[in-house]
Amino acid sequence: MFCRNIYVENFRNIASADVEFCEGVNVLIGDNAQGKTNLVEAIYTTALGKSFRQGSDKDIIKFGEEYCFVKNKYFDGLRDSEISMRIFSDRRPKRVEQNNMRISRTSEMVGSFKIVIFCPEHLSLIKEGPALRRGFLDVAISQIRPLYLKALQRYGNILKQRNALIKTGEEDRATFDATIDLFSEQLAHEAAIITNYRVNYIKDLKKHVGTCFCDMMGDSEIPTLEYLSSSKLSEDECFDISACEKAYRELYSSRHDREIGAGATLWGIHKDDIEIYLNRNRARFFASQGQQRSLSLALKLAEGEIIKSECGDYPVFLFDDVLSELDAGRRAYLLSSIKDKQVILTCCEKNDIAADKLIHVKGGVFS
Repeated sequence: MFCRNIYVENFRNIASADVEFCEGVNVLIGDNAQGKTNLVEAIYTTALGKSFRQGSDKDIIKFGEEYCFVKNKYFDGLRDSEISMRIFSDRRPKRVEQNNMRISRTSEMVGSFKIVIFCPEHLSLIKEGPALRRGFLDVAISQIRPLYLKALQRYGNILKQRNALIKTGEEDRATFDATIDLFSEQLAHEAAIITNYRVNYIKDLKKHVGTCFCDMMGDSEIPTLEYLSSSKLSEDECFDISACEKAYRELYSSRHDREIGAGATLWGIHKDDIEIYLNRNRARFFASQGQQRSLSLALKLAEGEIIKSECGDYPVFLFDDVLSELDAGRRAYLLSSIKDKQVILTCCEKNDIAADKLIHVKGGVFS
């Protein structure tokens, strides 16, 4: 899979750009705040339907404009395809088309154009809180398992309704008692499905992370991963969907007073985590900063390997301003590992990067 061309209008500081890419290493080079990351962000939105940055859809529209537009022409391994997205500054829903056919739900496009993004935030995948690691899982699995994304959406909707009920539980306990079990049953069902997808993904992820890390650092340090479920089941037990659903059902059926006091659902896949170990020690506490960065890099490269094994082709790798954050050894390993993949990376200075195509960026203009 590779991106042939990205066309952008009114996307952050980019008034208009039409950028061609080659199948190898494409380097966007320029000073900071010129538009390099904005173009990477535009490519990302055609894969996941949203930005990887914080904020709302409207934030990506160039100041003073009524809309932004992105069109990605790519080869999916079998045929040439395209995805376009138009986002409006008013309350109109975004308009998404794939091969000139309107898509009613943005989620339907996810998985068509596959990417792996590695940006400075991901260098903290090991030491930061669980939300960053859950986000990593959700993006990675959604691109290869459409039913996972649907389960996530259902879970989110049910969780929102259950939380709303919990917030009124103290003042209207009768309604709470009469209704809570319905939402708990539905939430437990979706939680079990999502947990099963996650533990199966981590099973594959362990193998690839181990290989990437050992290639990078040698085999004296062995990484491993463990899924921490708020269902209180072990990772091995989480492979049993029925057992997982039962555990969540029992959890949601008890301790209602604690949830009413907190005003929210206290257990579920929205609280789960991945524990990452290095030589059986918890990496977020005992690994050095260099080791943590190596593990983060291994996770992102492993994500690409899983897509390759599942779908037959590598995704497009987006590396946004991470080379300057890596030491010489890790940078050399990263650059050596991308030779047979399409990569679009940003940097301020080319240095030792063997670019197949160099694109200069200044003031939102690409040349």
